[in-house]
Amino acid sequence: MARTSAAYICTTCERTLLQWAGRCPHCGAWNALEASRRSREATSGGGEAVSLRLVTGGTEPPMSTGIGEVDRVLGGGFVAGSATLVYGPPGVGKSTLLFQVLSSVASMGTDVLLASAEESLVQVSGRAGRIGDVPERLLALEGHDVVAIETAIDRHRPSLVVVDSIQSISDDEVPGAAGSLLQVKACVERLTRLAKSSGVPIVLVGHVTKDGDLAGPRAIEHLVDTVLSFDGDRHHAVRVLTAIKHRFGPSGEVGIFEMRESGLRAVPDPGRLLLGDRLTDVSGSVVVPVLQGRRPLLVEVQALVAHTATGGRPRALGVDASRVALLMAVLEARAERPMIGRDVFIAAVGGINVTEPAADLAIALALASAANDQAVHFDLVAFGELGLAGELRMVPGADRRLSEAQRAGFTNAIVPASTPDEAIPPGMRVHRVRTLFEAVRVFFSDITDTMPPWLTEAASR
Repeated sequence: MARTSAAYICTTCERTLLQWAGRCPHCGAWNALEASRRSREATSGGGEAVSLRLVTGGTEPPMSTGIGEVDRVLGGGFVAGSATLVYGPPGVGKSTLLFQVLSSVASMGTDVLLASAEESLVQVSGRAGRIGDVPERLLALEGHDVVAIETAIDRHRPSLVVVDSIQSISDDEVPGAAGSLLQVKACVERLTRLAKSSGVPIVLVGHVTKDGDLAGPRAIEHLVDTVLSFDGDRHHAVRVLTAIKHRFGPSGEVGIFEMRESGLRAVPDPGRLLLGDRLTDVSGSVVVPVLQGRRPLLVEVQALVAHTATGGRPRALGVDASRVALLMAVLEARAERPMIGRDVFIAAVGGINVTEPAADLAIALALASAANDQAVHFDLVAFGELGLAGELRMVPGADRRLSEAQRAGFTNAIVPASTPDEAIPPGMRVHRVRTLFEAVRVFFSDITDTMPPWLTEAASR
């Protein structure tokens, strides 16, 4: 017997859809679709295909969370029926962030549900009280039974659900303890199917391993629609929310938050937070416009070169130490700045990890500035990838980097010579250079107006 597909009728406008949606695309009513036929007759022959042109729905706008930085990362908010995985290291603030999201959505007048499998409701209530008032429509469920979570969702039909955490819930029909590979995958599959069938967006909280990877089978990332990483140094206030995967919009979007005693505060303009305490008259400090996902951020790179220690591998914080060692070798071989055998410390300030090669030039200039004990001009930014031959290579997003630097008040920039003209904003003094040696010479002569002796001797040869 052929398999028949169920249709759904909106109880408000009586339009028919072939697929369930949280919001009717015709009249905009939420949770108004009901199945007109619940029986599905299946055979071993598989399902019946339909014309894709007849399929409607999926055009409803995402539900805003009321928190701008979260909406930025999600492309407007949570999509009805979506499954989202949020992971990050312990203590970074995942539960705090999602509780604030639930509170914000509940304050708009809809029910939301927090399924707490790790903390008792008394603990959740105590933490919530420190953040602020708890909205009346924020519902909470304690326990680790995935069936109980499904029942609560069917009964209350909340507009948003958070399960904290996926490693702490279990299915009695699946062997193994909570957190095992079988349990995690089975629970994610059940909750993802529930999100699709009910139209309720479900957010799953995940833990990470000591190496920073998502704990559990990597396959669960493919079961969900969106994967968000929430990261930051526990000793710094900055937190970064990044869309690693997003089926409903571009991935790579970044949201910035500041951790405070009262919870997380969205930071739409992180410039003051990252550069507010910067000293402009010390050596070894260079600002680099980095791209966190698609978003440009201005980060200060600091270097310190000591002459009294025995030297060795550079010590780095927020940057790759092996990359710093390579740049030291290039600086000595191609720009004739003695670096090997000295004690070198270098850090990206503010809790932002700088990993892209575009920071090579800024790191090298910071090292040269520290070694010469000569301060960098206060309104200079620099970026570019360095090759072993000392050449500077073009990096993506030069227009966004320079525009963000100009918006923050920087007027000078050193960039690769291959940077296109259309990437340079009007009114900004941009020095385009081909090699590291040329960049160092431009930096000391044209910008600081003081040529160090080692560079004068190298230039004369």
